[in-house]
Amino acid sequence: MRPPSACPCRGGIPWQGILLAVSLLTFWNPHPTAPLSIEPVPFDVAEGKDVLLLVHNVSENTVGYFWYRGEITNQNLLIVSYSNLTHSAIQGPAFSSRETIYPNGSLLFVNVTKGDTGFYTLQTTTPNFQIETATGEFRVHEKLPKPNITINNSQPMEGEDSLALTCEPEINYASYLWKINNQMIPDGDKLKLSNNNRTLILFNVTRNDTGPYECETQNPVSASRSDPLTLNISYGPDAPIINPPDSHFHSGTNLNLSCHADSNPPAQYSWFFNGSPLESTQELSILNLSTNNSGSYVCVAHNSVTNLNRTTTKNITVSEPLIPPHLTASNTTVAEGDSVQLTCVPNDTEISIQWLFNNKTLQLTDTMQLSLNDSILTINSVKKTDEGEYHCQVSNRMFSQKSNAITLTVIAGPGGDNNINQPLSPGAIAGIVIGVLAGVGLIAGLGYFLFFRKTGGASDQHDLTEHIPSASNHSLGPSDHSPDKGDDVAYSSLNFNIQEPTQPTSPTSLSPTATETVYSELKKK
Repeated sequence: MRPPSACPCRGGIPWQGILLAVSLLTFWNPHPTAPLSIEPVPFDVAEGKDVLLLVHNVSENTVGYFWYRGEITNQNLLIVSYSNLTHSAIQGPAFSSRETIYPNGSLLFVNVTKGDTGFYTLQTTTPNFQIETATGEFRVHEKLPKPNITINNSQPMEGEDSLALTCEPEINYASYLWKINNQMIPDGDKLKLSNNNRTLILFNVTRNDTGPYECETQNPVSASRSDPLTLNISYGPDAPIINPPDSHFHSGTNLNLSCHADSNPPAQYSWFFNGSPLESTQELSILNLSTNNSGSYVCVAHNSVTNLNRTTTKNITVSEPLIPPHLTASNTTVAEGDSVQLTCVPNDTEISIQWLFNNKTLQLTDTMQLSLNDSILTINSVKKTDEGEYHCQVSNRMFSQKSNAITLTVIAGPGGDNNINQPLSPGAIAGIVIGVLAGVGLIAGLGYFLFFRKTGGASDQHDLTEHIPSASNHSLGPSDHSPDKGDDVAYSSLNFNIQEPTQPTSPTSLSPTATETVYSELKKK
């Protein structure tokens, strides 16, 4: 803090001697162009540190320096003086033993206190008694202590109370800053700061205003921050939540319900079943459920500080295993175009009914109709496609059971077209072929007979005689004796093949299986 080549001097010669020495000087030095000035180094100084009042623009022929406390040159406020003639310092009434003056006029303060804060005046003199005056200032700031936050209500309630947070202690020349959740306080209608920012006001506090809060004090030489403060705001309870969310349970199983509601302080819980009290616990357990345990369960949450209660109701259903339903039919063999009715008879209540066809969900058609409770299935104008296996299935939220099977058989009805597309049997085909060929043979034989009568007897006899052996070769017809003329007998043989259908081709596709001969006898009367 001491300038180079400066010789600090603390008084020893009376200050009157300095004035006498100055009066003896006869030379004068012109005044510098710049006025005398004082620079505090530093201007703001921490308590216990040092500060130098540095002098600028001193005249070269200055012979004496006089430092005063304050802004006036009162002899009682003289701190110290220095003579360039004797190179000695003289202490004044305001000297505190912590000041040191240098030959260039600068004044050093060591281990400053808050009482040193203020103005200081320097007066210089020349041999011809020309006097100059300059005033300087510095401030001493205490090292800030760690602040703390006080609150006017230790247990505010949500939505009802406002809070005032104050940063302690109160310190002159200090500024105050506030942080919430380690961030600067935002502007808003819910917050307000006092004029010096020392007090923070929160309006209508909520559970989201718990913090933490910090206050910080600052001055030009130091800063200090308080410990975080978290507010204890009472709220709730909110509407309770009951877990698990399931509402349907098997008989014979165990029921474990838990209830939770947001609340500060934590809520107190109690349970009711169909209006009757059960337990005052957060969790409720019932072993080996039966249908008697079905009903309304209510959880009540209570806050002892806010004195508020909130409730939640949960309806529980306990189900017994289902008994398979019984399926009946008005008829199991139905002609096409007729109607049939299937009836599902359940053994339980509060169930739903589903119909199955060939073990798949039944797709209702325009000819099908269900009763209001789905227990009766009516099929109007039955079709061949309705033939198959039917079931009904009953279900509740926990179980399902399938009925016995009913197999519906559909036959061709009167005037029905059930056999139109079915292939003919081999016997039917053979009968049709034989009939057709026999008709053709008869027509051919009749034509031949008429032709024979028209052409005359001899040739007729010759022709007939030649046909006889052919007939006898087949072991059919009369003996080898020639017929009498009076008995005109003619034999006609027809050979044809009988064919059967070849699978899986169409019924008209035939394959040969046998060859037969049909004889027809014609007699002339």
